[in-house]
Amino acid sequence: MNTEIVYVAVITIISYLIAQGVKATSLDNKWIPVICGVCGAVMGFIGLKVMPGFPADDPLTAVAVGVVSGLAATGSHEIAKQLSVKTDENNKQ
Repeated sequence: MNTEIVYVAVITIISYLIAQGVKATSLDNKWIPVICGVCGAVMGFIGLKVMPGFPADDPLTAVAVGVVSGLAATGSHEIAKQLSVKTDENNKQ
């Protein structure tokens, strides 16, 4: 398996779990994408330093990979949410 893809998926999954944790607090949900992006950026930079084969060769690219991976967590959640709403609407008809 291509380790570069795995590293990106790991950042996305951890960001998703952080988002779920934030949802359990009183913090407004509008901050979740920002939190996921920042957490992804931090994990991307750390990944560059500690993960051999990380899909970036410099800190700026590593942070960008992390941000995109972190934001993918909120996007994937919204896609699943929208699909479940449409499925529920179709079942009611």
